[in-house]
Amino acid sequence: MPGRRTPGHSVGLTREAVLRAALELADRDGLKALSMRRLGAELGVEAMTLYHHIPNKDALLDGLVELLVAPIAPPAFESGSWQDSLRSYARELRTTLLAHPNVVALVASRPAVTTQNLQVMEAALEGMRAAGLRPADALDVLYAVTGFVVGHVVTAPAPADDPVDHLAALDPAVFPLLAEAVSAATPRGADARFEFALDALLSGLRPDPLD
Repeated sequence: MPGRRTPGHSVGLTREAVLRAALELADRDGLKALSMRRLGAELGVEAMTLYHHIPNKDALLDGLVELLVAPIAPPAFESGSWQDSLRSYARELRTTLLAHPNVVALVASRPAVTTQNLQVMEAALEGMRAAGLRPADALDVLYAVTGFVVGHVVTAPAPADDPVDHLAALDPAVFPLLAEAVSAATPRGADARFEFALDALLSGLRPDPLD
């Protein structure tokens, strides 16, 4: 751990460095362990030093959401369909959230309100408008896909898990249809079920095109 510095000395810290240290702390010890004092100790500075880069705890939490989500925003929709672009975005978002399970609840509960996140969303809507979608519909689609991914990670957190595994021992005399579905299904696992549900979602999203 770096030696402790005097209060107010930024020691070359940046906002991104503070956020990455906060993510490492949350990954290791959970969100409940995350405080400005604890984060300052991790970085070897007084807690007050952090306020030169992060104004308050809410800004810190918003910054964590930005750190995870902004780099994997939907691409510019320059090639392929908007559905293909959103499919790639959904896969990358799921991979990122699975790598940071302690922060999933934060992503699920906080809106993307930092300037960088809003700029990313603006760029995504611009690309989807160029693909023929109305901005209002494009925003609904973006929220629908993001909410689907977050919900899937919350309910099926481990790629190796299959949500039907706990149904394998059902008595077919009591639950005949469930037993038939489980016995007839090709083994899937969380990855395949995610792809199946994502395809169904994107196939059903048919916004009105621009005039």
